[in-house]
Amino acid sequence: MHIGELIREVAERQGRSAIWLAEQLSYNRANIYKIYQKSSIDSDLLLRISKALKYDFFKYYSVELEENKKDF
Repeated sequence: MHIGELIREVAERQGRSAIWLAEQLSYNRANIYKIYQKSSIDSDLLLRISKALKYDFFKYYSVELEENKKDF
């Protein structure tokens, strides 16, 4: 899973631009494009993005944990 790509896809499906997301997070647009390139992300930032887009990105991590449960 590449979280940055997932965030970009969800934002695009919702018709949200990088500028819109930047405004929601009090970031500049360049930082949003950097987020889109990240394969991992700080949980506080992911929570802020989840709230802005009204989308639970954490569920993808939960699914990944469930799939790898046998490794615990």
